[in-house]
Formats: sequence, C-alpha cells, structure tokens
Amino acid sequence: MKSNVFRYVSIVSVSLITVGLGVAQVTSVISLKKWEPGRGWGWVWGPDDEVGALNEMTNASRLAAVRLIQNGKTFDLGITYDRNSFKWPGHSPGEIITFRSPEGVKRQGDFFPALDSKRGTTWHSSALFINDNVATQIDGLGHAVEGEDNHWYNGFKEEDWGGNWGPRKCDAVTIPPVVARGVLIDVARSKGARALPPHYKITSADLRDALAAQRTKLQPGDVVLVRTGAIQFWEDINDRELLAAHDTAGLSLEAAQWLVEQNGAMMIGSDTSGLEYWPRADNADAHRKQHGSFMPVHNYLLIEQGVHIAEFHYLEELASTKTWEFCYICSTAKIRGTTAGFALRPIAMR
Repeated sequence: MKSNVFRYVSIVSVSLITVGLGVAQVTSVISLKKWEPGRGWGWVWGPDDEVGALNEMTNASRLAAVRLIQNGKTFDLGITYDRNSFKWPGHSPGEIITFRSPEGVKRQGDFFPALDSKRGTTWHSSALFINDNVATQIDGLGHAVEGEDNHWYNGFKEEDWGGNWGPRKCDAVTIPPVVARGVLIDVARSKGARALPPHYKITSADLRDALAAQRTKLQPGDVVLVRTGAIQFWEDINDRELLAAHDTAGLSLEAAQWLVEQNGAMMIGSDTSGLEYWPRADNADAHRKQHGSFMPVHNYLLIEQGVHIAEFHYLEELASTKTWEFCYICSTAKIRGTTAGFALRPIAMR
C-alpha cells in the first residue's frame, strides 16, 4: 500500500447535546482529517509515521471524551497476570523472580547501609522474565508482519528496521496515551449467551444487532470494545481449556472492515487474546487459503489500516452495568523495542 493511496478528507462528527439532572452536556466537534468512509485510514500520515489512526486524537477529541464522565465511576479493564495465567501459544510464559528479599539482604550482608539500619530496613524487588504480549495489552503496529520482505505498517521492513532488541519502528513506545470515547458492543448479551460459543465468527450483522439492542451509535474516532464473554474464565486456573475454547470466538475480517471503513473505529479491542475469529482445526486450511493468512484481521488492522488492537480487556463490569459509552483511558509503558503494551490497566470512566 502506498502512502498516497487515500486523499485528504475532513469528516466532522458532532456529539448531540443531552440534558440530564438539569445539566446540559457540552457539545464538541471532532474533525477527522484522514479517515475516509468506505476506505478507512491506511498509510496516509507520511513515510515516517509510526502511530497510525491514533494520530486522529486531538485536544478537542480528548476533551469530548472526558466530558462523557458524569459521576466519576471507574471501571478497571485490566486483568491480573501471574506465571500460571493463560497465554496464546505463540508467546513465551512469564516469570516474576524475587531479586532482593529482606531475608536475603540481611543474610548476605552485601548492602552495608542495611546492616547499619537500627530499624532493620530492607526492601523487596523483583526481576521479570515476561513476554511483551501477555494479559491486557495493545498490539503495536510493528507486531504483525507479512510478505517476502517482512514488512509491517507503513512499509517498514525487517531488513531495515528489525533488531536484536526488538523492532526499531512502531514498537509500543510509539503508542500515545489513549483518551477517547469508548463503546462496548456486547455481542454475547445480544445472543442471550453467557459467552459466545467456541469458534464463533462475529459478523457486521451481529455488531449491528447488538448496537441496536443497546441503542448505541458508533462515532468516527471511537475505541470499540467487543464482548464475547470469554474473559470471565480468566481466573479459573483449574480449567484452562475452558478459556482456550471460548478464546477462539472473535471478529471476522468483514466485521473489522465494517468497524473501520464504515464507522471510523480508531482502535478495536475485545476480551480475548487475539480479537479475531479462530477456525476449528478442520476448517483452518480453508480459512488460510481464503484470506492468505492465519490472522487476516491482524494483517488488515495493524498493517493495512494502522489501527491498534486491544486484547484481553476485562469487560464484565461494563456489561453488567450496561455501560455502553464511556471515556476510555490507557497508557503503555515506555519500554523500547516491545511489540505491545502488556499487563496494562486501562480504565473506563462514566
């Protein structure tokens, strides 16, 4: 895809005035500079860009998102990670290792200020051996790679920008702090299911039905979070197969295209490890042949459109309180070379 594929357009989205408890909510006008209905985004921000669709955030759009907060209620969208937690098989497990302990410092006597402490002062610190794609996360635009030249978003190639300490373009450091209008699409609820069945392929019709049931409308520049119900099995360490099974439900490519090209979703996430639909073993070959990839939604969003993917977000409390619209806030750690912001704790506020 060339950087000049999409022409410059200006789309204006106006949030309507609503009145509640005698207080008029302030209107805000959000101008999207690069999104084009029917096409989405793409490589439109210049040859050096590493941010993608999140470039559309402005002071005005962030302020509009903050104005959605009415009573300060805060929802924790992060999940707790430990060495036994579920992970996608393409990533390594993580270990949290005690590096210094109170007993060790005192017994080894190798930190002299501690030996002279009348109060017996020491400390805990831990060393981490952990994958950069565990628990609640946002995929960086360098995560998915394709083609004989091993390129990712904006045409960055492995031979030019790969490295022994992670990719040197589009790593997680380039993900800006995200403050935006968030929308939950509760597909599981709309189907009357505790969780979507394994290998359920979510279509745009499913998304439209769920939005209609919720009486929720999407706006260009939204962070869209899709609930399958799978995350409720996260803490059950005795039945990893249950989470693994439901984790295979997810977005079809057609649904992802509908969210981006027709509705201007700026970031898309879910409560699963990979957002997208995973076929049964007996249909995997046909799926790959049809799309040319085992993860076509990742290729489309990250590589072609520059739309970040949010994974393993805890959406149960939002769903149980029917909080469909909220201010979404998330920031990733600045660890150079990481391919995703990992073990995150995003919040939704209303």
